[in-house]
Amino acid sequence: MAAMLIRSLASLIALSSFAGAAFAQAPQQVRPEGAENLQAPQIGAVSAADPRAQQAGMAMLRMGGNATDAALATMIALTVVEPQSSGIGGGGFFVRGAADGEVETIDGRETAPAGATPDWFLNPNGSLPDFRASVESGLSVGIPGNVELAWEAHKKFGKLPWPVLFGPAIELARKGFAVNGRLYKSLTDSAEFVAKSDEAKAWLLQPDGTPKPVGTLVKNEALADTLDAIASGGPQAFYGGAVAGAIVSKVASATPKPGAMTESDLAAYQAKMRDAVCGSYRGYRLCGMGPPTSGGVAVLQILGMLERFDLKRMGIDNPETWHLFLEAQRLAYADRELYLADTDFVQVPVSGLIDANYLAKRSALIKSDTSLAVAKAGTPSGASQALADGDEGPEHGTSHLAAVDAEGTMVSYTTTIESAFGSGMMAKGFFLNNELTDFSRSPSIDGKPVANRVEGGKRPRSSMSPFVVWDAEGRPVLAIGAAGGSTIPVQTARSIIGVIDFGLPPEEALGLPFLMAFGNQVMVEKGTWLEQAIPAFKALGHTQIVAREAPVKGGAVGLVGSEWQSARDPRLGDSVATVVPDGERGASLP
Repeated sequence: MAAMLIRSLASLIALSSFAGAAFAQAPQQVRPEGAENLQAPQIGAVSAADPRAQQAGMAMLRMGGNATDAALATMIALTVVEPQSSGIGGGGFFVRGAADGEVETIDGRETAPAGATPDWFLNPNGSLPDFRASVESGLSVGIPGNVELAWEAHKKFGKLPWPVLFGPAIELARKGFAVNGRLYKSLTDSAEFVAKSDEAKAWLLQPDGTPKPVGTLVKNEALADTLDAIASGGPQAFYGGAVAGAIVSKVASATPKPGAMTESDLAAYQAKMRDAVCGSYRGYRLCGMGPPTSGGVAVLQILGMLERFDLKRMGIDNPETWHLFLEAQRLAYADRELYLADTDFVQVPVSGLIDANYLAKRSALIKSDTSLAVAKAGTPSGASQALADGDEGPEHGTSHLAAVDAEGTMVSYTTTIESAFGSGMMAKGFFLNNELTDFSRSPSIDGKPVANRVEGGKRPRSSMSPFVVWDAEGRPVLAIGAAGGSTIPVQTARSIIGVIDFGLPPEEALGLPFLMAFGNQVMVEKGTWLEQAIPAFKALGHTQIVAREAPVKGGAVGLVGSEWQSARDPRLGDSVATVVPDGERGASLP
């Protein structure tokens, strides 16, 4: 029944074949047909790292759906076309901001199995294994949260029937999609890792183990069947039955500890409504996700510490402007490392960390002409002094999407499987996350417990930073976020500064040169004016500085004049292949 409904609705409104088509890569203003002369004709806008997933979201808006419907359809489609970064095998954070200022957030972060303990990753002798060994072990796989998050969001806010959200993704998986440059590069970088999974190798690699070329049409019948089952049966079809059994079996096959994940763990998973973290900047109201992600707090801290400086007067191409930004980062991240974790397990002083008086004291540490020798964590109200900084690994496999509808309701949603291709393991057509390596693998440091240590049922700390923004008049104006591991809060704060302080449209704000402080070390984006300004940054006290490619991937929808614009980080470039071999055609979406 669900499949029939999906097919009938899709066929009524199908507009174009796209599997081998070249979508316009620049962010587009979104208008319904025949509305060129109207002042505010919008049905809404969607942003995603892959235009094919973006089109899935736009299809929902054209069918009369709202921002929630569009965001969920986009996330589901990303499972198919962006398997290296996101999907139903992982989790995410969902922020919804209505035109009237109401904000709701849903935590779909993965959880550790009930049997997990603080020594989860330690060898029998108490030592730590190599980090990659932990990633590729079944011990790294958390209980996926995206399906339950989608169900809760749809139940509370959705408009279209649940099965309809899956139509575009099922068609992409069953009829095929073209390998694009981004997927090909990810496969090139991780071919040996991906080849360890027979299922992944058959789907994405050639017989000799090299990636299938750009333009190759690839199909995933197993994933199409899984999505069809969830469309028909709801989340029970994912957290129980054959899919749950396949996940547990796959994890067990790569886990040194018996019973590391059980079907009961999957059946017990719940997405949680959480309190948003909100603050103001230059009269704008910003709301994001609270713990277990550190991103919302970090972004508000960075902006709060910078508000006393007139960045607009200083100028967008002034090294001093971005020196101040680096100093605010360093102070925010010092707090992040010590205090942020899952509030169901650890007392996190959220209110204290974003309190205006506390941020004013932190900001007073920032000097315009010199760098702090050491950026230390502060002591916000409610903070525990008995915690230690942990040893979490890097994050890579993440994607951000955003949507707005005709009513002005904004959705900002960041989704992840953690590393590129997650744990490398596949079940029923999708990659399983390695999210538990976002915990500190060491349960204590110098005798002090780490806030972000592993515990049964706990959610690992994240950097994801989905935000929604209203202007000084209370109008919804921006839904924004990013991918790129620990760079996410910095990317998001930088882009918000671009929009608010410098009046940039979303695409230009996302494309601003990137720089980030890692303790006393600073990375500036290679090939930008920041690289040429390294001597100026050194004169300001940043002596450990290097130019590198920027590991960034932001996305947004923003109000420009009276029109919503969809934007993706311009560094993503040409994201869709233009060639499909042998005259084959893939899926056709509404």
